[in-house]
Amino acid sequence: MLSSAFLSATNHLLSQSGWARTRLQPHAGRTARLAIAPLAELDFSVSAEGYLAAWSGEDAPEVLLRLAAVDLPRLLVDGLETAMRHVRIEGNAEFADALGFVFRHLRWDAEEDLSRVFGDIAAHRLVEGGKHLVGEGRRSLERVSGNLAEYLTEESPLLVPRNALAELSQDVIALRDALGRLDKRVSRLEGRR
Repeated sequence: MLSSAFLSATNHLLSQSGWARTRLQPHAGRTARLAIAPLAELDFSVSAEGYLAAWSGEDAPEVLLRLAAVDLPRLLVDGLETAMRHVRIEGNAEFADALGFVFRHLRWDAEEDLSRVFGDIAAHRLVEGGKHLVGEGRRSLERVSGNLAEYLTEESPLLVPRNALAELSQDVIALRDALGRLDKRVSRLEGRR
C-alpha cells in the first residue's frame, strides 16, 4: 500500500515534469530501493516512458537510497531538495545521479492540480494563501523561539547570552588556572608537614 502510494504520488509529479522523465528514460529497466529505516523498503524500476513502476525486488537493486524515518518530516517542511541532503545513495553511479537529481528538483505544481477542481483564479488564490500561511507560521515560530531564548537568557538566566560567552569563557579559564595554583600550594604545604 505504501509502495503504491509512493509510486502514484511520484508518477503524478513526473507527469507534470517532462524534463524529469527525459532524465530517467535512459535508465529504463533499472531497479532501485528506497529504504526508510526502520519503516519500509519501497522497490521500483524505471519504465521506458520515464515513470516509476512497481518492481518485485527479488534481485538486489542497482541503486539503494537510504533515508532515516526521523528525516521524513523534512520532506513536508523543507521540501525534497533539503530532505535529499540526508539521503545516502549507493550503487550504479549514473543511475544514482539521475535519481538524486530528479528527486532534488521535482516540484509539485499545486496550482495546476487545484485549477482542475476550483478553476484558475481560485487555485491561484488558494496557493498564494497557503504560501502566506506557511510564511506566517515560520515567522511566528521564529518570534516564539527568539522570545524563549530572550526569556531563558535575560529574565530567568538558565542560559548564557551569546555576547557573554567570551567573558564567561575567560572567567572559566582564570578560575581553572587559580585552582591549579591553589592545588600546587596545598600540595607543597602538605609536603612540609
